[in-house]
Amino acid sequence: MGLFDLMAAQLSDPFRIGILIALAATMLRTRQATGVWRPLAAGAVFVAVLIPITLQAGQGDLVRAMAVGLLSNAVLLAAILGLGALVLRVLGR
Repeated sequence: MGLFDLMAAQLSDPFRIGILIALAATMLRTRQATGVWRPLAAGAVFVAVLIPITLQAGQGDLVRAMAVGLLSNAVLLAAILGLGALVLRVLGR
């Protein structure tokens, strides 16, 4: 699988999207105590490592899947945080 195919597969993975949405929601609730960027970075790295190790074992280069996972997690988190900010602005919070 090429890099673009791997990236497209990771960007459309509902499991990855769901975990990152939960990560962003948790960050919003706990940001007073833990901050914003450290929990998001740690969570993004955790998801980028966890999914290839558990779901793609024996299907190819794990390091490449993890590296592309970091990039796709960054893209997805940017979209999730942008949509969250838009929703909060529309709601007036």
